[in-house]
Amino acid sequence: MTYKILCSDLDGTLLTTKNDVSDVTISEINRIKNHLKVILVSARMPKSMRYLQERLGIENLPIICYNGALVLDNDKQLFSTFISSKELQTIHKIAEEHTVKMGLYYMDEWYVPEDSERVQKEIHHTKAEPIFEDTKVTLSNWSKRKVGAHKIMLMGTKETTDAIFSVLTSTLGESLHFYRSNDTLIEVAPKTISKLSAIELLLQNETLEEVIAFGDNYNDMEMLTHVGCGVAVENGRSEVKAIAKHVTLKNTENGVAHFIKQNILI
Repeated sequence: MTYKILCSDLDGTLLTTKNDVSDVTISEINRIKNHLKVILVSARMPKSMRYLQERLGIENLPIICYNGALVLDNDKQLFSTFISSKELQTIHKIAEEHTVKMGLYYMDEWYVPEDSERVQKEIHHTKAEPIFEDTKVTLSNWSKRKVGAHKIMLMGTKETTDAIFSVLTSTLGESLHFYRSNDTLIEVAPKTISKLSAIELLLQNETLEEVIAFGDNYNDMEMLTHVGCGVAVENGRSEVKAIAKHVTLKNTENGVAHFIKQNILI
């Protein structure tokens, strides 16, 4: 099969370290990028993807941000949807009751109520700086601006996130996706979107069969299932590896680059 588009998740997949791609990966992407469109697909905000595009020499191509809630082609907005003000208020009320903090994302804006080890990790990993602001103030300002969240990150302890997860899914599960990023984090995104829906939006003269995609986590499963060739990295979730057509090496072992080198001959 001749593939026309290569899509890859970033964290835990294409990135060899927590915030960068390796020289091996750059070399392989450089080898194929004139023959395949290379599209970065992530839960990250745009600014946390742009520097990786530049490193890979693919800044002329679109990026899929926030798991598909925002799709950009350079400065042109191809698609955008966000969590409504009413839903944000409901989540905030539930989060406050369980002493869970909210990280709020819209375009290149990132708001958190206070500094923490988790926030510092994200600053390091994504090369982005948050605005420290009380969540009530952020939500009030967004309501006036008539915007909402492309993504929410709920941050707590294992106990508080366990407790809030079931409440959130029963209250808002029909309209929102809730992903457990790890034991202490819950990602929230509009249910109307996915990485797959964003890829479909970008198809021009290509079909899904002509797409090869790489991923490691639950939010990659739909994408890996429906493209022509879905590849999981060895460090991925067992459920993701189970549905993938192929499993490559770990992200820390340049798994994506290894698979490209072995299987995409230009």
